[in-house]
Amino acid sequence: MNLILLEPSDFLSATQVRLTGRRQRHVLEVHQAQAGQQLTVGLLNGQIGKGLVTRLDETQLELEVSLTTDAPPALPLTLILALPRPKMLRRTLQHACTLGVSRIVLVNAVRVEKSFWQTPFLQEQAIHEQLVLGLEQARATQLPEVLLRKRFKPFVEDELPALCAGSQCLVAHPYTEQACPAADERPVTLAVGPEGGFVPYEVDKLMEAGFSPVHLGPRILRVETAVPVLISKLFY
Repeated sequence: MNLILLEPSDFLSATQVRLTGRRQRHVLEVHQAQAGQQLTVGLLNGQIGKGLVTRLDETQLELEVSLTTDAPPALPLTLILALPRPKMLRRTLQHACTLGVSRIVLVNAVRVEKSFWQTPFLQEQAIHEQLVLGLEQARATQLPEVLLRKRFKPFVEDELPALCAGSQCLVAHPYTEQACPAADERPVTLAVGPEGGFVPYEVDKLMEAGFSPVHLGPRILRVETAVPVLISKLFY
């Protein structure tokens, strides 16, 4: 945990914070902090700064906080991601959030198993937990927007054109000649398929919506590997 992420409900006053649970245990057991020690903190979707430990025991942590610095900005990037298998979903959400994705749209695809949509990891709180872990790692505070879309064709035809308007639209597809470019001055909308990739019909529908297929080279990567590599090629 490179940053202790605070939520508005944690504040007892304008500068006083009380934490319990996972964050309190991490400070106690990993940071092994003591009263008088300063820790890096940040407010969800707000600034970052320092938190002075005023009380720490087995049940709670109290901090006197000062938020003075703007957090790293999120990338102008919307990630359209065919729903991965549950274990991979958690890691991919963390990676995407750590790298600064602004919006994540989880969509259905032919090669997405129906059972994936039944996982408890898609519950709002479960998604929030993974995003928070990603922000804590990155020492960032901007929480991505996450949308769930269970029907591919209506999403691509009815919703996607407005969502990606004015952006550089790319779909990861290993069977194309165009390598993934660096992002230009526009925002980016990036579509990544499931294990095995989007089927030709899905690629065609995305191309009709203005997406250009791009590849990452001759190696076929897992989704959890491909997403960070694509984002790195675009922005880092």
